Amino acid sequence: MSSASASAAAASGASNASGAAPAADPLAPLGALPGVAESVDSVRKAVDRVYGHRVMRRRSGAIASEAGLRGARGSAALSGADWALEEVRRRSDFSLDPEARTVGAALRLSAEAGQLLSIWRQSPLRVLARLHLVASGSTAEGDVVGRPRLAGERVDEPLLARFPAPDAEEVAGRLDGLSRLIIAGGSAPALITAAVVHGELLALRPFTSYNGLVARTAERIVLINSGLDPKAICPAEVGHAEQGREAYLEAFEGYVSGTPEGMSAWIAHCGRAIVLGARESTAVCEALQRGAA
Repeated sequence: MSSASASAAAASGASNASGAAPAADPLAPLGALPGVAESVDSVRKAVDRVYGHRVMRRRSGAIASEAGLRGARGSAALSGADWALEEVRRRSDFSLDPEARTVGAALRLSAEAGQLLSIWRQSPLRVLARLHLVASGSTAEGDVVGRPRLAGERVDEPLLARFPAPDAEEVAGRLDGLSRLIIAGGSAPALITAAVVHGELLALRPFTSYNGLVARTAERIVLINSGLDPKAICPAEVGHAEQGREAYLEAFEGYVSGTPEGMSAWIAHCGRAIVLGARESTAVCEALQRGAA
Protein backbone atom coordinates (compact mmCIF):
# COMPACT_ATOMS: atom_id res chain seq x y z
CA MET A 1 0.00 0.00 0.00
CA SER A 2 1.47 3.27 -1.08
CA SER A 3 0.77 5.29 2.06
CA ALA A 4 2.15 2.49 4.23
CA SER A 5 0.12 3.37 7.28
CA ALA A 6 0.29 0.73 9.99
CA SER A 7 -3.47 0.59 10.32
CA ALA A 8 -4.04 0.18 6.62
CA ALA A 9 -1.76 -2.83 6.71
CA ALA A 10 -3.64 -4.14 9.70
CA ALA A 11 -6.96 -3.60 7.96
CA SER A 12 -5.88 -5.37 4.81
CA GLY A 13 -4.65 -8.25 6.98
CA ALA A 14 -8.00 -8.65 8.70
CA SER A 15 -8.73 -11.53 6.33
CA ASN A 16 -6.45 -14.01 4.66
CA ALA A 17 -6.62 -15.38 1.15
CA SER A 18 -9.16 -18.01 2.13
CA GLY A 19 -11.41 -15.48 3.84
CA ALA A 20 -10.87 -17.04 7.27
CA ALA A 21 -10.81 -14.88 10.38
CA PRO A 22 -7.37 -13.83 11.61
CA ALA A 23 -5.85 -15.64 14.56
CA ALA A 24 -5.39 -12.45 16.56
CA ASP A 25 -6.61 -8.88 16.60
CA PRO A 26 -4.42 -7.06 14.05
CA LEU A 27 -4.74 -3.82 16.03
CA ALA A 28 -3.52 -5.35 19.28
CA PRO A 29 0.18 -4.63 18.55
CA LEU A 30 -0.61 -0.90 18.47
CA GLY A 31 -1.29 -1.13 22.19
CA ALA A 32 2.38 -1.88 22.78
CA LEU A 33 3.62 1.32 21.08
CA PRO A 34 5.30 3.84 23.39
CA GLY A 35 2.78 5.97 25.29
CA VAL A 36 -0.33 4.21 23.98
CA ALA A 37 -1.10 2.34 27.21
CA GLU A 38 -0.84 5.63 29.10
CA SER A 39 -3.22 7.28 26.63
CA VAL A 40 -5.73 4.45 27.02
CA ASP A 41 -5.54 4.76 30.81
CA SER A 42 -5.96 8.56 30.72
CA VAL A 43 -9.01 8.23 28.49
CA ARG A 44 -10.66 5.65 30.73
CA LYS A 45 -10.10 7.77 33.85
CA ALA A 46 -11.46 10.92 32.19
CA VAL A 47 -14.56 9.12 30.91
CA ASP A 48 -15.16 7.47 34.29
CA ARG A 49 -14.98 10.87 36.01
CA VAL A 50 -17.72 12.43 33.91
CA TYR A 51 -19.92 9.32 34.08
CA GLY A 52 -19.51 9.37 37.86
CA HIS A 53 -20.70 12.95 38.21
CA ARG A 54 -23.83 13.20 40.34
CA VAL A 55 -25.66 15.22 37.66
CA MET A 56 -25.36 12.29 35.23
CA ARG A 57 -27.86 10.29 37.28
CA ARG A 58 -30.72 12.62 36.40
CA ARG A 59 -29.64 14.78 33.46
CA SER A 60 -27.71 12.45 31.17
CA GLY A 61 -30.04 13.22 28.24
CA ALA A 62 -29.41 16.96 28.52
CA ILE A 63 -25.68 16.41 28.78
CA ALA A 64 -25.66 14.11 25.73
CA SER A 65 -27.63 16.69 23.73
CA GLU A 66 -25.18 19.43 24.67
CA ALA A 67 -22.23 17.16 23.90
CA GLY A 68 -23.65 16.50 20.44
CA LEU A 69 -24.04 20.21 19.75
CA ARG A 70 -20.54 21.03 20.96
CA GLY A 71 -19.06 18.10 19.10
CA ALA A 72 -20.69 19.22 15.87
CA ARG A 73 -19.35 22.74 16.37
CA GLY A 74 -15.84 21.37 16.93
CA SER A 75 -15.94 19.11 13.89
CA ALA A 76 -17.18 21.94 11.68
CA ALA A 77 -14.39 24.18 12.99
CA LEU A 78 -11.79 21.63 11.86
CA SER A 79 -13.41 21.67 8.41
CA GLY A 80 -13.08 25.44 8.13
CA ALA A 81 -16.32 26.72 9.71
CA ASP A 82 -15.16 27.93 13.12
CA TRP A 83 -18.35 29.43 14.53
CA ALA A 84 -19.03 30.43 18.11
CA LEU A 85 -21.14 27.90 20.00
CA GLU A 86 -23.96 30.37 20.51
CA GLU A 87 -24.09 31.10 16.78
CA VAL A 88 -24.44 27.39 16.07
CA ARG A 89 -27.15 27.18 18.71
CA ARG A 90 -29.02 30.23 17.39
CA ARG A 91 -29.01 29.59 13.64
CA SER A 92 -31.74 27.68 11.88
CA ASP A 93 -30.77 28.17 8.22
CA PHE A 94 -27.58 26.38 7.23
CA SER A 95 -27.87 26.65 3.45
CA LEU A 96 -26.65 30.18 2.73
CA ASP A 97 -22.90 29.72 2.16
CA PRO A 98 -20.18 27.04 2.33
CA GLU A 99 -19.43 27.62 6.03
CA ALA A 100 -23.11 27.42 6.95
CA ARG A 101 -23.47 24.21 4.93
CA THR A 102 -20.48 22.72 6.75
CA VAL A 103 -22.00 23.53 10.14
CA GLY A 104 -25.35 22.15 9.02
CA ALA A 105 -23.68 18.95 7.82
CA ALA A 106 -21.90 18.53 11.16
CA LEU A 107 -25.15 18.99 13.06
CA ARG A 108 -26.99 16.49 10.89
CA LEU A 109 -24.21 13.94 11.33
CA SER A 110 -24.24 14.38 15.09
CA ALA A 111 -27.96 13.67 15.15
CA GLU A 112 -27.68 10.73 12.75
CA ALA A 113 -24.83 8.90 14.50
CA GLY A 114 -27.04 7.49 17.22
CA GLN A 115 -29.42 6.01 14.65
CA LEU A 116 -26.71 3.89 13.03
CA LEU A 117 -25.13 2.12 15.99
CA SER A 118 -26.83 -1.24 15.42
CA ILE A 119 -25.76 -1.29 11.77
CA TRP A 120 -22.11 -0.36 12.29
CA ARG A 121 -20.76 -3.75 13.33
CA GLN A 122 -22.69 -5.57 10.58
CA SER A 123 -22.21 -3.16 7.67
CA PRO A 124 -19.80 -0.27 8.30
CA LEU A 125 -19.65 0.63 4.61
CA ARG A 126 -23.40 1.08 4.58
CA VAL A 127 -23.09 3.40 7.58
CA LEU A 128 -20.33 5.44 5.93
CA ALA A 129 -22.43 5.81 2.79
CA ARG A 130 -25.37 6.97 4.88
CA LEU A 131 -23.20 9.47 6.74
CA HIS A 132 -22.00 11.01 3.49
CA LEU A 133 -25.57 11.22 2.20
CA VAL A 134 -26.69 12.94 5.41
CA ALA A 135 -23.75 15.34 5.37
CA SER A 136 -24.38 16.30 1.75
CA GLY A 137 -28.06 17.03 2.38
CA SER A 138 -29.77 19.16 -0.24
CA THR A 139 -26.41 20.19 -1.76
CA ALA A 140 -26.01 16.75 -3.32
CA GLU A 141 -25.06 16.66 -6.99
CA GLY A 142 -26.11 13.71 -9.09
CA ASP A 143 -25.01 10.24 -8.06
CA VAL A 144 -21.69 11.18 -6.40
CA VAL A 145 -23.32 11.23 -2.95
CA GLY A 146 -23.46 8.22 -0.65
CA ARG A 147 -20.89 6.10 -2.43
CA PRO A 148 -17.09 5.95 -2.64
CA ARG A 149 -15.61 8.08 -5.39
CA LEU A 150 -14.80 6.60 -8.77
CA ALA A 151 -11.69 6.99 -10.91
CA GLY A 152 -11.29 10.59 -12.02
CA GLU A 153 -13.62 12.08 -9.43
CA ARG A 154 -12.07 14.96 -7.53
CA VAL A 155 -11.98 15.28 -3.74
CA ASP A 156 -13.05 18.65 -2.38
CA GLU A 157 -11.32 18.65 1.03
CA PRO A 158 -9.12 21.77 1.38
CA LEU A 159 -8.04 20.98 4.94
CA LEU A 160 -6.34 17.76 3.78
CA ALA A 161 -5.00 19.04 0.47
CA ARG A 162 -1.37 18.69 1.57
CA PHE A 163 -1.84 14.90 1.78
CA PRO A 164 -2.19 13.11 -1.58
CA ALA A 165 -5.41 11.10 -1.77
CA PRO A 166 -5.16 7.45 -2.88
CA ASP A 167 -6.73 6.53 -6.19
CA ALA A 168 -10.20 5.01 -6.34
CA GLU A 169 -8.94 1.45 -6.72
CA GLU A 170 -6.79 1.66 -3.60
CA VAL A 171 -9.63 3.31 -1.71
CA ALA A 172 -11.97 0.43 -2.56
CA GLY A 173 -9.47 -2.19 -1.36
CA ARG A 174 -8.62 -0.44 1.87
CA LEU A 175 -12.25 0.34 2.66
CA ASP A 176 -13.01 -3.35 2.29
CA GLY A 177 -10.15 -4.17 4.65
CA LEU A 178 -11.33 -1.62 7.19
CA SER A 179 -14.86 -3.00 6.98
CA ARG A 180 -13.62 -6.55 7.62
CA LEU A 181 -11.63 -5.32 10.59
CA ILE A 182 -14.67 -3.66 12.17
CA ILE A 183 -16.96 -6.63 11.54
CA ALA A 184 -14.42 -9.07 13.00
CA GLY A 185 -14.12 -7.05 16.18
CA GLY A 186 -11.17 -7.56 18.47
CA SER A 187 -9.56 -6.94 21.82
CA ALA A 188 -7.89 -3.60 21.11
CA PRO A 189 -9.01 -0.74 23.38
CA ALA A 190 -11.70 1.55 22.01
CA LEU A 191 -9.24 4.44 21.73
CA ILE A 192 -7.03 2.47 19.34
CA THR A 193 -9.90 1.28 17.16
CA ALA A 194 -11.45 4.75 17.04
CA ALA A 195 -8.12 6.36 16.15
CA VAL A 196 -7.51 3.84 13.34
CA VAL A 197 -11.00 4.26 11.87
CA HIS A 198 -10.70 8.05 12.07
CA GLY A 199 -7.20 8.15 10.60
CA GLU A 200 -7.89 5.65 7.82
CA LEU A 201 -10.96 7.53 6.62
CA LEU A 202 -9.03 10.80 6.61
CA ALA A 203 -6.23 9.12 4.67
CA LEU A 204 -8.54 7.51 2.12
CA ARG A 205 -10.98 10.39 1.63
CA PRO A 206 -13.40 7.90 0.09
CA PHE A 207 -16.02 10.50 -0.84
CA THR A 208 -15.87 13.59 -3.00
CA SER A 209 -16.65 15.84 -0.01
CA TYR A 210 -17.19 15.98 3.77
CA ASN A 211 -14.63 13.26 4.50
CA GLY A 212 -13.34 14.98 7.63
CA LEU A 213 -16.83 15.29 9.08
CA VAL A 214 -17.60 11.67 8.24
CA ALA A 215 -14.31 10.43 9.72
CA ARG A 216 -14.90 12.22 13.02
CA THR A 217 -18.48 10.94 13.18
CA ALA A 218 -17.22 7.40 12.60
CA GLU A 219 -14.77 7.89 15.47
CA ARG A 220 -17.72 8.90 17.67
CA ILE A 221 -19.69 5.81 16.60
CA VAL A 222 -16.78 3.54 17.55
CA LEU A 223 -16.47 5.16 20.98
CA ILE A 224 -20.20 4.74 21.64
CA ASN A 225 -20.48 1.20 20.24
CA SER A 226 -17.42 0.00 22.12
CA GLY A 227 -19.03 0.79 25.45
CA LEU A 228 -16.41 3.36 26.37
CA ASP A 229 -18.89 6.22 25.93
CA PRO A 230 -22.31 4.56 25.56
CA LYS A 231 -24.28 7.75 26.30
CA ALA A 232 -22.25 9.86 23.84
CA ILE A 233 -21.24 12.46 26.40
CA CYS A 234 -17.50 12.71 25.68
CA PRO A 235 -17.26 14.51 22.31
CA ALA A 236 -13.79 13.90 20.91
CA GLU A 237 -14.52 16.50 18.22
CA VAL A 238 -14.39 19.18 20.92
CA GLY A 239 -10.92 18.04 21.91
CA HIS A 240 -9.67 17.83 18.34
CA ALA A 241 -10.79 21.41 17.75
CA GLU A 242 -9.39 22.63 21.08
CA GLN A 243 -5.95 21.27 20.23
CA GLY A 244 -6.05 23.27 16.99
CA ARG A 245 -6.12 22.52 13.31
CA GLU A 246 -2.34 22.48 12.86
CA ALA A 247 -1.85 20.05 15.75
CA TYR A 248 -4.56 17.87 14.21
CA LEU A 249 -2.81 17.84 10.84
CA GLU A 250 0.60 17.26 12.38
CA ALA A 251 -0.73 14.25 14.29
CA PHE A 252 -2.46 12.98 11.17
CA GLU A 253 0.82 13.24 9.29
CA GLY A 254 2.18 10.75 11.80
CA TYR A 255 -0.67 8.39 11.00
CA VAL A 256 -0.03 8.66 7.26
CA SER A 257 3.67 7.94 7.81
CA GLY A 258 2.79 4.52 9.22
CA THR A 259 5.83 4.59 11.51
CA PRO A 260 5.53 3.40 15.13
CA GLU A 261 6.31 6.93 16.31
CA GLY A 262 3.74 8.44 13.97
CA MET A 263 1.02 5.98 14.93
CA SER A 264 1.73 6.50 18.61
CA ALA A 265 1.49 10.28 18.18
CA TRP A 266 -1.84 9.99 16.33
CA ILE A 267 -3.36 7.69 18.96
CA ALA A 268 -2.13 10.00 21.73
CA HIS A 269 -3.67 12.98 19.95
CA CYS A 270 -7.01 11.18 19.67
CA GLY A 271 -6.73 10.22 23.34
CA ARG A 272 -6.20 13.83 24.37
CA ALA A 273 -9.22 14.80 22.28
CA ILE A 274 -11.45 12.40 24.21
CA VAL A 275 -10.04 13.61 27.54
CA LEU A 276 -10.77 17.21 26.56
CA GLY A 277 -14.26 16.24 25.38
CA ALA A 278 -14.91 14.57 28.74
CA ARG A 279 -13.65 17.68 30.49
CA GLU A 280 -16.07 19.79 28.44
CA SER A 281 -19.00 17.65 29.53
CA THR A 282 -17.83 17.75 33.13
CA ALA A 283 -18.03 21.54 32.90
CA VAL A 284 -21.58 21.20 31.54
CA CYS A 285 -22.43 18.96 34.51
CA GLU A 286 -21.04 21.58 36.89
CA ALA A 287 -23.05 24.32 35.21
CA LEU A 288 -26.23 22.27 35.45
CA GLN A 289 -25.53 21.58 39.10
CA ARG A 290 -25.20 25.31 39.75
CA GLY A 291 -28.36 25.99 37.78
CA ALA A 292 -26.41 28.08 35.31
CA ALA A 293 -27.23 26.04 32.22
